[in-house]
Amino acid sequence: MLNFIYYPVSAILWVWHKVFGFVLGADSGIAWALSVVFLVFTLRAVLYKPFVKQVRTTRQMQELQPQIKALQKKYAGDRQRQAVEMQKLQKEHGFNPIMGCLPVLAQAPVFIGLFHVLRSFNRTGTGMGQLSMTPAENASTANYVFSPADVQSFLDARLFGAPISAAITTPVAQLQAYVTENVPELPSRLNIILVAVPLMIIASIATHFNSRASVARQSEAAAANPQSAIMNKLALYVFPLGVLVGGPFLPIAILLYWVSNNMWTYGQQHLVFRKIDAEEEEKKQEAITRRNDNAPKPGARPDPTKKKGSPAALKTADSSDEEADQPEVSLQKPEKPAPKSTGASGGGSTSKPKQNRSQTNRGNSPKRNKRR
Repeated sequence: MLNFIYYPVSAILWVWHKVFGFVLGADSGIAWALSVVFLVFTLRAVLYKPFVKQVRTTRQMQELQPQIKALQKKYAGDRQRQAVEMQKLQKEHGFNPIMGCLPVLAQAPVFIGLFHVLRSFNRTGTGMGQLSMTPAENASTANYVFSPADVQSFLDARLFGAPISAAITTPVAQLQAYVTENVPELPSRLNIILVAVPLMIIASIATHFNSRASVARQSEAAAANPQSAIMNKLALYVFPLGVLVGGPFLPIAILLYWVSNNMWTYGQQHLVFRKIDAEEEEKKQEAITRRNDNAPKPGARPDPTKKKGSPAALKTADSSDEEADQPEVSLQKPEKPAPKSTGASGGGSTSKPKQNRSQTNRGNSPKRNKRR
């Protein structure tokens, strides 16, 4: 039913086994272990960009928490209107909640596929999903893209004396499948415990530190949220404890998957967080520089035209456009023509300027005539 997951997972595992088997030997337990580790690395490399978007989405969600709470309070009695306003808010800020879940959703099928493929190397069990094969039938049956020879190689492989698909709680009847012509001894339960327990402890500690790094990145408002506080407690303590409790029931290869996945997550988190912090610091510096450029010099009045989008700036731009459309007008006074020259002898002497009307009529005023 889930062959569309099982075949790609087994194909990637097959490719890495061929690579490491060429160097270390096809029956090497280390080659099979490295194949599982690099299967995880391949998946996480493909999911690198979605992980970055997940981090940005989480940060956006923390920044929008005050507005989300305000909408929830405003439309507390109208769920439909609340959902519509939330969608508008998310659309305005380019926020996509699905991106925050994509890396986790993509890893889940791989985990299920790897668990099933590893379990299918040993189909001698009688439980749910098992085929109740005999050890001989199991060794001669292919496992998805793995040929019967590859299955035999997997059964012969040992990682420090333990089969990598065996768990601490694997029944003795299923351990009989690992008894082959090349390895006639029954795998020791002690060897399985000595390999599985350190991996369980490392996986638990790595899960705790990864959760701790994620919680440390939360804003104060998000950390104060009761739901976030509960999730933080689960991630910090319950999930790591769950690895220790469930570890005895998981194959060694799954524990390797868990450890390598946490190793990648730890390194990727620090790399991505450092990159995002650098981008935000650069944006802050650009904003400070832009504000300083627009600020008036000491002792000078602020110039409203420097502020983009301000009414003064828009008014200045409109007036400059109007002035550009009007024709140029000269502000200089027109020069008066020079007075014509007259002279009795024509010797070039200039005529006297005309007297003012008030001065020429001064002698003919009525008062002066009366006195006379």
